[in-house]
Amino acid sequence: MDKLIVTAAITGAELNKKICPALPITPEEQAIAARDCIEAGAAIIHLHVRDEKGNPSQKLEDFQASVNAIKKSCKTNPIIQFSTGGAVGEKMENRIASLSLKPEMASFNLGTMNFGEEIFVNTFADMRALAAAFKKYNVIPEFEIYDAGHIDNLKKLIKEGLVTAPYHCQFVLGVPGAMAGDISGLVYLVEHLPQDSTWGVAGVGRFELPLAVHAILMGGNVRVGLEDNIYYEKGKLASSNAELVSRIVRIAKEVGRDIASPEEAKKLLNLP
Repeated sequence: MDKLIVTAAITGAELNKKICPALPITPEEQAIAARDCIEAGAAIIHLHVRDEKGNPSQKLEDFQASVNAIKKSCKTNPIIQFSTGGAVGEKMENRIASLSLKPEMASFNLGTMNFGEEIFVNTFADMRALAAAFKKYNVIPEFEIYDAGHIDNLKKLIKEGLVTAPYHCQFVLGVPGAMAGDISGLVYLVEHLPQDSTWGVAGVGRFELPLAVHAILMGGNVRVGLEDNIYYEKGKLASSNAELVSRIVRIAKEVGRDIASPEEAKKLLNLP
């Protein structure tokens, strides 16, 4: 198997410090969280940012402030992966705007779906606009797959010539309103990926750990972090993002799966 690429989703757009006191929301807090995650074994930092009031933001200055702080804090440069999902309800033009900062990678959502009590809108027109922006700014997409039909949407974009191989796919499983975090579902998704794909899995809430363990054994990659899951175990909040990263790294090493450094991850993902 290739070395395991660990992504740390450190903040997200749905939580606040009342729910999760350890959540990093300022650039300074995100810098410390990113540094600790990289030292624990993560290679990629999946980045949502907040404004001065702590609200989800897609403003360029907020992304730039966090990127600058993270790069200054980390001894080894991580892959910083922007979110173009933003918060549910954010306008697509705002979600696309951050690509102009030319991050190495960014997320690419593949379909409209129920997201808890809300609706996360990603029409084909939205996806085509995203694809054009990724090409314009030479950013590598990570395709976010929340449901089985999203793979078909990806194949439609491939057929239209809007995206090209290799395809880096992330299964985000366990979101209320989308595909559950069952192991059988993960196996199905992996079996139906297009050729020339790499994949990872982000399990939401209680699905995070079992899906991560199976991904390690199946040859996939893993995303963990407070964006997806705030508990270390039932009834016990995680103390930090790095605590969640450290556990996955330890488990991977126990079963003989080596961990990719940021530089090794760049080669595995064919990043510039």
